[in-house]
Amino acid sequence: MSRSSRFISTRGQAPEAGFADVLLAGLAPDGGLYMPAEWPHFGAAEIAAFSGRRYQDVAFEILSRFVGDGFTAAELREDIEAAYAGFEKPEIAPLSAMSGNRYLLELFHGPTFAFKDIALQILGRLFARALTRRGGKATIVAATSGDTGSAAIAALGGLPNITVFVMHPKGRVSEVQRRQMTTSGHANVHNIAIEGSFDDAQSIVKGLFAETAFAREVGLTAVNSINFVRIAAQSVYYFTATATLGKPATFIVPTGNFGDIFAGEAAERMGLDARRLVIATNANDIMARALNEGVYEAGAAHHTLSPSMDIQVASNFERALFEASGRDAGWVREAMAGFARDKRLELPEAVLSSLRARYDARSSDDDDTLSTINAIATTSGRIIDPHTAVAVNALRKFGFREEPMVVLSTAHPAKFADAVKHATGAEPPMPEGLQRVMELPEQLDILPADLSLIRQFISSRLAG
Repeated sequence: MSRSSRFISTRGQAPEAGFADVLLAGLAPDGGLYMPAEWPHFGAAEIAAFSGRRYQDVAFEILSRFVGDGFTAAELREDIEAAYAGFEKPEIAPLSAMSGNRYLLELFHGPTFAFKDIALQILGRLFARALTRRGGKATIVAATSGDTGSAAIAALGGLPNITVFVMHPKGRVSEVQRRQMTTSGHANVHNIAIEGSFDDAQSIVKGLFAETAFAREVGLTAVNSINFVRIAAQSVYYFTATATLGKPATFIVPTGNFGDIFAGEAAERMGLDARRLVIATNANDIMARALNEGVYEAGAAHHTLSPSMDIQVASNFERALFEASGRDAGWVREAMAGFARDKRLELPEAVLSSLRARYDARSSDDDDTLSTINAIATTSGRIIDPHTAVAVNALRKFGFREEPMVVLSTAHPAKFADAVKHATGAEPPMPEGLQRVMELPEQLDILPADLSLIRQFISSRLAG
């Protein structure tokens, strides 16, 4: 079996696992994140040949390198085709030209109008297939800063043998984002509004996994970006964008949990030639500070106009640290234990140099976000959401560059109508799919950010 279809933990104390095991487990049993034992490789000619091909076919080529004997080629192809059948644009992730050599990579044409659909629509189908084959049941617990929850519900709501619990920070997501989660009507979906931040919700998820007896009893798993299958699926659009442009590009990525931008590193490690990966953060600038100052230090999460990025602990950064340290699992294990204790990690010079060779970083505040939305609307008539605006603001700080500059546009502006109206004076047009959720009744529970209470809630709902 190919080493790219075997997976190891970033913390080095979990046995190797196959693709289906990684898919169903999410987090490694030692608390680390799964990574391929070896990255598969695509040559320059193979990547160039992706130009003009259907997105589904490119996704199949890339994901098939990881699947091994987890699924047959026919099963993988069937699930990829089904995953993208409901997207509004046949290109799935079209490139849209801005001025000069600047582009938006539009990732919001799926059922929930956010980039999470691109990976979760595949993951959900593969998940259900693997679960049916094994004859078991799964409890999915997801912490979301806005879009993962609705995308997970759209992918998994109504499926047999799966119960979904989604936690979002109360009052810290947009109304559209909240309603997309709370109006699903599926009996297997439970929404929890946590009285706290996204980081609190994410900490509870990790705490539930750490309670191994409970996790095993309920078949606990995760579908957010700590699940490597999400990373693999998101790497695809870096390949398709580069092949379409015909030359290496710099990618500017609005990021909170570091999953979407690490997918770019994954693509590079598979052979993609990219000029730079630019981390674009809002006032929750832990990643910009880590790269620019060399200290990864969490503080209090700030509530901003780009709420999906209101994160102070970027879980997927552990994957980048694993690679930047030369895959030194012992160091990663100690570093993550120290960070969990002190909320601070001083990056060794060799690790920091490796990160800086690949990444750049820019941060912005809400005033920057509003002025950017307004400027783009005024000069081009194009309406962008506040997360995309964070990335466009970072792009504007670079000035003219010879290589193509590609901003990952991660959500439809109508999901953040209040911010857009604040910036432009007018609400963006709302797609019919979003208008429907504004008229449906909501179902959610409001709970304190307390691990034991959340565990009791999950147990009671599963028993019921």
